[in-house]
Amino acid sequence: MAKIMDGKAFAAKCKNQIREEAARLTEMGHQPGLAVVLVGENPASQVYVRNKDKDCRECGIYSAMYTLPEETSEEQLLELLDVLNHDDKINGILVQLPVPKHIDSQKVIEAIAPIKDVDAFHPTNVGYLTTGMPRFAPCTPAGIVKLMEEYGVDPAGKHCVVIGRSNIVGKPMALLLLQKNGTVTICHSKTPDLKEQCLRADILISAVGKTGFVTGDMVKEGAVVIDVAMNRNSEGKLCGDVVYEEVEPKASLITPVPGGVGPMTRVMLLENTLTACRLQNHMEDPAC
Repeated sequence: MAKIMDGKAFAAKCKNQIREEAARLTEMGHQPGLAVVLVGENPASQVYVRNKDKDCRECGIYSAMYTLPEETSEEQLLELLDVLNHDDKINGILVQLPVPKHIDSQKVIEAIAPIKDVDAFHPTNVGYLTTGMPRFAPCTPAGIVKLMEEYGVDPAGKHCVVIGRSNIVGKPMALLLLQKNGTVTICHSKTPDLKEQCLRADILISAVGKTGFVTGDMVKEGAVVIDVAMNRNSEGKLCGDVVYEEVEPKASLITPVPGGVGPMTRVMLLENTLTACRLQNHMEDPAC
């Protein structure tokens, strides 16, 4: 029977440390500040944005929320980002994705000043991550690494399999595992022998977004299984990619959904905001 990697409990402990650091920075005259921009009325995005605002307020981080109508033009959004780039009260900027189809998301990502890009999606920050000198790391992969450290999971010398090759999770997850000396395989929709690859994994991370995708016969005994996905099953219940009741008896460690990776993603956004605050106030040497 697997031990549960309780991201919710660990995130609460991390938030206490973040609260202390935010208070220290504020006492020095540098209250950390995060701006979150939401365009449109996507219900899931609205929930995420409210949670981020709540997290900031709980931890003493200044929170600026910008809720823009669906018909906001690309030019108007880029103008707002330019204002936020030059606002000293704002250390981190996050545009909640997806944006409406008439807006080019890549233009939006590249319009955020790299030193305020707490999502770590800007090509500059991707470059630093790729070369092993991350200033920020994308929040979900960074949260997974932090959770593994808490539970004593060292990727060094392990065969790590990541299912999914997105810019948000799959690719940066592989890079972070490589930096921890893991041997990494990335699997995706064109991988012909997916089951065989997964069965070789000491650490299996699934970020596909398909309910029931990882079954018990794809996981070897004693593997660490990390489920990144947040799906709804046919009954409307929140679940991940992993068929939990099949995989949990075989795994040594496993993340639940909900309560596993999700809370760690939110914590890393706060940690990246603190890092951005220190960088912008010359408390740490910025990468550029």
